[in-house]
Amino acid sequence: MTGSILQINISLGGIPKRPIAEAMVTPEGIRGDAWAHPDIHGGRNQALLIIASEGIEELTRKGYPLFRGALGENLTTGGLDRRAMRIGQRYQTGEVLVELTKLRGPCATLNVYGSGIQRAIYDAQVKAGDPTTDLWGLSGFYARVLQPGIIRPHDIIALVDQAV
Repeated sequence: MTGSILQINISLGGIPKRPIAEAMVTPEGIRGDAWAHPDIHGGRNQALLIIASEGIEELTRKGYPLFRGALGENLTTGGLDRRAMRIGQRYQTGEVLVELTKLRGPCATLNVYGSGIQRAIYDAQVKAGDPTTDLWGLSGFYARVLQPGIIRPHDIIALVDQAV
């Protein structure tokens, strides 16, 4: 599975995250990025949040006023099938190697985009880890950084392997 990085996003905390031209990715995340609630977000196992642009477009068609970075993702991808993404998969992009660690559970902060958005991106099947639900991956995937480095928009992101 191969796609590309459409946008790299950071903020000083909270949503939305805004685009940057390139990023230094460390085991703690993107240099210059922060979280409004570091007790919930961030840390080495949640260093990056990855969301497929196709999912954002799906939600926009349902009436949610979203855009790249709106959901707080660090990497907005194009061409990756969110329905085929799984915890433990490793992806290479630019110099960076990441491993998907968990699905992101939506919080009330997202209500700024409309009530009910949590139900539109996350359900009991997602919570149970069932990839057969239509909502799989809409809320995004957290990832740990296995190999730090520089990434830029338009870098290829490719599935390398599945962690054992």
